[in-house]
Amino acid sequence: MTVVTGSSPTRKKIMSIIAHVLLIGASIVMLYPLLWLMASSFRPENEIFTSGVSVLPSPNWSIDSYIRGWNGLRVGFGQLFINSFVISILSVIGNVIACSLAAYAFARLEFAGRRFWFAMMLMTLMLPYQVTLIPQYVFFLNLGWVNTILPLVVPKFLAADAFFIFLMVQFFRGLPKELDEAARMDGAGPWRIYWKIILPLSTPVLATAAIFTFIWTWDDFFGPLIYLSDLRQYTVMLGLRTFTDNTGMSDYGGMFAMSVLSLVPIFVFFLLFQRLLIEGIATTGMKR
Repeated sequence: MTVVTGSSPTRKKIMSIIAHVLLIGASIVMLYPLLWLMASSFRPENEIFTSGVSVLPSPNWSIDSYIRGWNGLRVGFGQLFINSFVISILSVIGNVIACSLAAYAFARLEFAGRRFWFAMMLMTLMLPYQVTLIPQYVFFLNLGWVNTILPLVVPKFLAADAFFIFLMVQFFRGLPKELDEAARMDGAGPWRIYWKIILPLSTPVLATAAIFTFIWTWDDFFGPLIYLSDLRQYTVMLGLRTFTDNTGMSDYGGMFAMSVLSLVPIFVFFLLFQRLLIEGIATTGMKR
């Protein structure tokens, strides 16, 4: 007698349908706050909190909140977007250059105390930001950098983000060292090896570092809050806070509208480089 093992096609189909339904339901739950935010940005001010949990467009929808939010501050919100773009782009450039140089030294060069300094660098990952906040603030205050973008940008050019150094070290260690040896035989020095060999082969991990740096810098609220006090220097995240006032009127419609616009650069940046991001995370995860 023959015994048929395994699940039937009908059972597999049912399980697939159930799995897809659960995934769709989880996606709706995760996307609901964003959908509500977008719907509320087009509602009149008096309907934002009276419409309940509905994400459907209001019959009285308008773009007044976007106009009011864009022009509602003493400084146009466009200036805040420019400030955020400048800080984010400079941070990306600084992190990619400085962290790749530090990672190249740890991964490919031999120097005294390399293991010790690499361990010290990893230990900085365990330090909470609040531990170094006051010494850094005092240092930047003595330099006269407070209320400028320098405290937010200059550390990026000094390889201050140990996470990205570690990420790049793992990637660089996976590149064949025979490439370095062949280049040295042709007379190439460390700088030329770094520029001509390592960087061209490291596009995925560099793109990963650039994307995360841009997103984290764009979304940063605490750093600009500490160092910036002039409204003309504010970033987008600080500008969103100015729409709420505990002692006066709060413009929630304008805040929601500008919150939606603040998501656009991150969304576009991710779409443009998502392939490199996925490739960088996948390949870095397989390195020793």
